[in-house]
Amino acid sequence: MAVTLAAPPAASGASLWRHSAGDTSGAVAARAAMVARLEEDGALGPGPVREALRALPRQILMPQAYVRRSAPDETPPRWDLLDWARPGDRDELLERLHSGDSVAIQHDGEPILSRRAVPRRGGAMTAMSSTMGMTAGLLQLLGLRPGQRVLDVGTGAGVTAAVACFVCGDEGVVTLDIDPHVTAAARERLSVLGYRPATVTGDGTTGWAAGGPYERIFVSFAVRHVPQGLVEQLAPGGRALMTLGTSSPSWPGLAVIERQGDGSVEAQLRAVEFGHRARAGFDRLFLSAAFRAEITTAGGWTQRSRLAPPADTARGMWLALDHLYPGLVRDFGAEDLTIGAPECRSWMRVRAVGHRRWDVTTSGPRDIWAEIQDVAGRWRAAGAPDIFRIHFDADGSQRATSPNDALTWQLSPGETGDAR
Repeated sequence: MAVTLAAPPAASGASLWRHSAGDTSGAVAARAAMVARLEEDGALGPGPVREALRALPRQILMPQAYVRRSAPDETPPRWDLLDWARPGDRDELLERLHSGDSVAIQHDGEPILSRRAVPRRGGAMTAMSSTMGMTAGLLQLLGLRPGQRVLDVGTGAGVTAAVACFVCGDEGVVTLDIDPHVTAAARERLSVLGYRPATVTGDGTTGWAAGGPYERIFVSFAVRHVPQGLVEQLAPGGRALMTLGTSSPSWPGLAVIERQGDGSVEAQLRAVEFGHRARAGFDRLFLSAAFRAEITTAGGWTQRSRLAPPADTARGMWLALDHLYPGLVRDFGAEDLTIGAPECRSWMRVRAVGHRRWDVTTSGPRDIWAEIQDVAGRWRAAGAPDIFRIHFDADGSQRATSPNDALTWQLSPGETGDAR
């Protein structure tokens, strides 16, 4: 493991960041506009996270960022690397960094520092800065306070680590990533802001016991179940947040784990709209362009139904479906409710055809409509919850249950991915 430890800066984060080299008036205006949009959308409220995001010069943490130049389904994909050092790139880079969207910062595990800003073709983006709406909401839920020890798992561009240093002071902050190139870049760029948290290269699912126990743990990649090592490093009164999901990206859950003053652990799984993406070692399903076209144009068996498809806002139902009938992916870009099972090429399309009438077209060995109606009935019988309890059993297994215990499923130990 590569570790850097240093004393916290004497000045406050806000004053340090104001004097950071390269924080132009354009960057300040772009930050203010981004924060205003987050507030207007309800993703951000008053408090230390807001103040940190207003002060943080994102172009210091991300002086280079990728922008995709190819169409979504075009192969191989094409990217340009925008570079703050090139004046002609600055306006587009500022727009990208403050759009609120995720920002790609690494291609195919490359070194990040001192790289040439040349176009890339093919391959994949291997490190990202997450969408700001999701990040802001989670950091507020995390409840950062001055003096807390914080473990930031999945360093990325260092945004979470920077906010933690701003609020808590860097002496107790640890940021951990499996990729030494990501760690090296974050270490250098956080130091420009005046912060020197412990920067650790290693497996995020095992945490870093040397810096714990932690009052706050933040995981910025999806896991299949809660890593036991992170639970063990949570201090009494502490809280951990992480996206919990399956091989499907469509219906994530947010695990909220808290250690009580007596040492006991209580955990919830909350159905949410958005979650962190999985990392290397955690294979995800997707609907290819060809499969989406097949679902749109191919024939199948159509039945007329008076049963309404569950609403998008019935997030607890969709979360339960994802675990009880795994392998399904929704095409959120389709006009009608469209779900496919890529591994067996089954699919379902539901179209409204009148008052309380729907045409349900299915194809393949799985009857996805029957699976949905089965889970929907069980979910309603359980009280239609959007929050489930997570139980940590003595044998090491984990399960989620509805508040009345009527609906339950095991959390697969599977591959948890890495700490990129």
